[in-house]
Order: sequence, then C-alpha cells, then structure tokens
Amino acid sequence: MSLVLMLGALLISRPAPAQSAKWTLVIHGGAGTIERRRIAPEDDKAIRAALARALDAGTAILADGGRALDAVETAVKLLEDDPRFNAGRGSVFSHDGTIELDAAIMDGRDRRAGAVAGVTRTRNPVSLARAVMEHGQHVFLSGPGADRFSIERGLEQVDPAWFATTERRRQLEELRAHRLSAFDLDVKYGTVGAVARDAAGHVAAATSTGGLTGKRWGRIGDSPVIGAGTYADDRACAVSATGTGEYFVRLSVAHEICARVRLKGESIGPVTDQVIAELGEFGGSGGVIAVSPDGGAAWSFNTPGMYRAMAAHDGENKVAIYGDE
Repeated sequence: MSLVLMLGALLISRPAPAQSAKWTLVIHGGAGTIERRRIAPEDDKAIRAALARALDAGTAILADGGRALDAVETAVKLLEDDPRFNAGRGSVFSHDGTIELDAAIMDGRDRRAGAVAGVTRTRNPVSLARAVMEHGQHVFLSGPGADRFSIERGLEQVDPAWFATTERRRQLEELRAHRLSAFDLDVKYGTVGAVARDAAGHVAAATSTGGLTGKRWGRIGDSPVIGAGTYADDRACAVSATGTGEYFVRLSVAHEICARVRLKGESIGPVTDQVIAELGEFGGSGGVIAVSPDGGAAWSFNTPGMYRAMAAHDGENKVAIYGDE
C-alpha cells in the first residue's frame, strides 16, 4: 500500500539558553486511518476533550515546576483510564480473548527506564513501568512476573473484566468471523504516549498500549521496547511512537531519532519527518511525538490522522486529530 508522508512536524524554536527555557508537553492517542468521514461528530468532540484533559493534567505539573517524568506518567494514566483509547481500560482483545497490556517509561536525565509486557491486572501499566524503573532490579518485566511485582509494589489491581469494552469485543468477533489478521483489522493503532521537557531542561517519555486485536503467541510490539517505541535522553530528545510495531522495532525508531539529533545536531522536526519517511519505505505506518531539551516539539506521521495535543509555557494548547490540522 502506498503511504503518503503527512508533513505534520511542528517545531518550536527556543533561542534562549536552556536554563531560562520553560516547559513543553506533547501527547498522542494513536495513529491510523483516522478521517472525518469515519468519525461521528460526537466522537470527535469526546476524543478532543479526552486529549485536552490529559494535556491539562500534565501541564499543571510542569507549570508548577514539576518534573517531566511526573507529567508524562500523569498524562498517560488519564489516557489509560479512558475507554476511547487502546491502552488500559479500552484495550483490545488477544486472539484468545484476553487483554494483555504493555507500557514503558524513560527518564532523560540518567536514561533509566522501566517496561512491562503482558500485564493483566494493573489498572495503570505506565505506573507499573515506573515502579520497575525505580524499585526493580531489571528494566523489562513480562507476564505473571510483572503481575506479581505489581502486587508486591502495592499498585492498584483490577479484575481483567474492568479493561474490557463492548466495542473491543465486537472487533475481536469481526476478526474471527472474517478470518482476518490483526493487521487487517486494526487500521488505527491506539497506543497512547506522552513526552515532556520540564523547566529544569530534562526530558522524559512514556508509552502504553493494549497491542493489536487478535494478537497471538504473546506478541509484543514496540511500545514497551526501549529504543523502539519509547526513548528519552537529555542529550537529544524524548520520543513516543505509535503504529505498526514490528517496523518500529526493526528500525529502532525512537532511538534512531534521538541518535540523529545528538550526533548530527539536527532539529527534531526534520529528523522525525525523515525517520517516519524511512519507516514508510519499509512498509510501516504510524507516527511519533518528540520534545528536545531546548524546548523544541514535533510530531510526524504517515497515516491520515493521529490523535495528538501539545502545550508549551508561552503558547496556546493545540489539540488535533486529522492530517490537515
């Protein structure tokens, strides 16, 4: 399928020294075949409102001098709790009718990171990823082990039925009835994520997802893979991705963007466009959001739309869905 690069990069210049720069927050709620003709007006309004709530929660932390890490976790938690997005509550079903959750978080100050995959009972997987980063001996936990660690750390547990929604079950039934693959059905990749730059000049990234409808054999996409769907480095930028995870993993998209910014000295706007263009050449689709320590912010995607929002200390909040916004 031919993929057309949406030149959606948004770059904010910050000529002042880093110590006088303020804060920036960018969030996303997934990318894919997101078009006006496919979304009812009331759903359009509800999605924008949900993005705005998550953005407001994160910016409240940053505006008060809080850390980028706290801002991205808070924003992602709100998106996980909203059934409109494929993360936390509202996550898609696997082929076996279960819901398996993945998440990652990374601190650009020291490049500490935490990630989980195949989680089944933690209400907010992004908070479990942070607990792994701050209190675990490892970076990446999966399945029953991740669930046990969550209980040991005292994170909120819910019955797996809490994550399920009628619409996600319908999607699974459609896949089974027509013998479709996960990629045939999921034309929208509902991963959620956030990246932030705080007043101290530090960056952070967080990503959370329910994966693909009908996924099998314990499939794990890019979202919890450090360097693929999530990465943060104070020397370069912070990135959260959404899309066809297998391609993001193969190209190490999040790290690739940060490496080019750090080693080539390029601005994140052009770099995100370049990497997403290369992703398309390989056959992958999706998008990324990014922020840099100097306050720059960008998003880029090669799909018709991406749920996204951005706020900075000296500008108006922006919430967008379609490629022409």
